[in-house]
Amino acid sequence: MTTLASGTTASRDELARDALTVLQPGFTGTTAPDWLLRRLGEGLASVGLFGRNITSPDQLAALTARLRAEREDVLVAIDEEGGDVTRLEVRTGSSFPGNHALGAVDDVELTREVARELGSRLAACGVNFNWAPSADVNSDPENPVIGVRSFGADPDLVARHTAAYVTGLQSAGVIACTKHFPGHGDTAVDSHLALPRIDAAASLLAERELAPFRAAIAAGTRAVMSAHILVPALDPDRPATLSRGVLTDLLRGELGYDGLIVTDGMEMQAVAGTYGIERGSVLALAAGADAICVGGGLADDETVRRLRDALVAAVRSGELPEERLADAAERVRRLARWAATTARPGPAATADDEVGLRAARRALKRTGDSFTPLTEAPYVAAFTPAANIAVGDETPWGVAAELLRLLPGTRTGSFAGPDAGHAVLEAAGRRRVVAVVRDEHRHPWMASALDTLLAARPDTIVVEMGVPQAAPRGALHLATHGAARVCGRAAAEVIAGA
Repeated sequence: MTTLASGTTASRDELARDALTVLQPGFTGTTAPDWLLRRLGEGLASVGLFGRNITSPDQLAALTARLRAEREDVLVAIDEEGGDVTRLEVRTGSSFPGNHALGAVDDVELTREVARELGSRLAACGVNFNWAPSADVNSDPENPVIGVRSFGADPDLVARHTAAYVTGLQSAGVIACTKHFPGHGDTAVDSHLALPRIDAAASLLAERELAPFRAAIAAGTRAVMSAHILVPALDPDRPATLSRGVLTDLLRGELGYDGLIVTDGMEMQAVAGTYGIERGSVLALAAGADAICVGGGLADDETVRRLRDALVAAVRSGELPEERLADAAERVRRLARWAATTARPGPAATADDEVGLRAARRALKRTGDSFTPLTEAPYVAAFTPAANIAVGDETPWGVAAELLRLLPGTRTGSFAGPDAGHAVLEAAGRRRVVAVVRDEHRHPWMASALDTLLAARPDTIVVEMGVPQAAPRGALHLATHGAARVCGRAAAEVIAGA
């Protein structure tokens, strides 16, 4: 037995088991490694999946079945938002438009249907926990990491669609994890890279940032993910993930939330670069988090061992109360039992393979009524910004593939930098140009390239696949409200008159 600073005693094995239970690690490869299976036998209750782990629905189903052969009630989590952030379709682009497109349509029943169908596909592959939806209000148009992952900039709109998404996803037997509490929308910094700060008054936060989370809680979200952001009005010293004032006093106390609290990835620099993942994990649990997400970048047994040992050491020293670790572990186990015995996917007969495409078509905003559809193969110029880490650079985007299908002979190229406009003119030759942009308003080089291109070729078609903040221009301007594959298809159909 180990004597704890609090005066209680607990078995070293019990502490280690609880410490493993609260972790949500990832791994590399498309089959479960031996170390992961061993840890499941030792108490690990959750596993996180990313694009690197998935090649097909059949492969994913086999992987999750192997995990469940080791632990029947394991929580298998994934970062599948649809839209720009997809893991199921990381190499092809998503069959579902993202949140911004759904917000642009503003049909809550459609949002519920999209979430249910996405959840049904996850459930069919054995995934029962989704780190979605994003409930962030995208109030800062310069936000480099949220953008089209948000339903929009209006708190009421975001709130009603967040609730619909939670309801739809969980009706398919998949746990919704509403993120990023208390709201990552009013930031100009990506928390993957540094610590963002929101200098808003508590009254504004309550009215704006917290409204979607209240709606998610009312809709019964089973999990909430914390954000690695500093909000001085709530806690002047520690980011939300590590703040008792944010997680326990606000989320648990004021908002009355009693489900699982999960951290965002602890390897993100907002925490790892300031506190380190071991210290950060201890502080997060002490603040009120129940599950530690780690594995987007760190995905090995050594990381799991280090975190387990850090949590056990913190209990033994008295820094982390034994009761808090035990409570967090029991919350994880309780949710795992619920998922294994209560959550059930809907009948296969309700499958709707076209709901994502229908939503993408409805989200399309068109400017340029006199446009005549193309009949000859164009040149598609993709003005390509650096991808943020949440989206990644593996997933294809744009309209070229869909236009090639509709207009054989379509050619394409990717361009960036101050000379992009001139480079497109040279590459396109006499072909009609389709310029595809992503958040033109955030990239001065992109706006300048369009200036150059449109001055020489005013018949250029412009497709905006990010947040349509810049003024529409071009012979035809299409705003897709996202870069999912179905968004590209909806735009291509208009361009080709299909």
